[in-house]
Amino acid sequence: MSIHVVRLGSPRLEGEGLRIGTVRRPPRGVPKAELAMRNFYDVWLPDLAPSEELLKVGRAVDDEKSWRTFARKYRAEMNRTERRRLLDLLSAISRQTNFSVGCYCADENRCHRSLLRGLLAERGALFA
Repeated sequence: MSIHVVRLGSPRLEGEGLRIGTVRRPPRGVPKAELAMRNFYDVWLPDLAPSEELLKVGRAVDDEKSWRTFARKYRAEMNRTERRRLLDLLSAISRQTNFSVGCYCADENRCHRSLLRGLLAERGALFA
């Protein structure tokens, strides 16, 4: 059992399981009824996305220093009690079944999903 970290809208991986969208907003122009069929997500969990304010910071990232600032602020947001509980839940679920978490960004290395991967790993989550 494990977690896959994916780009939303990409083709599904074999055995990927339920796809969870950890994004602030649904994709524009995609009817709600087509989100899963078009490989975006099965379930939307915006509580694991950066806040609106932090999204603006993330869009402006253009060097290592600004990325570290974004990463530090995202980790602080995810350290709130309710977010920690979600991370603990997903980590525990990863030991029972396959699922995936994702975002729209093309480059995982400059996307909150890379940080999310680290936060889940710190809690003992299993990854594909």
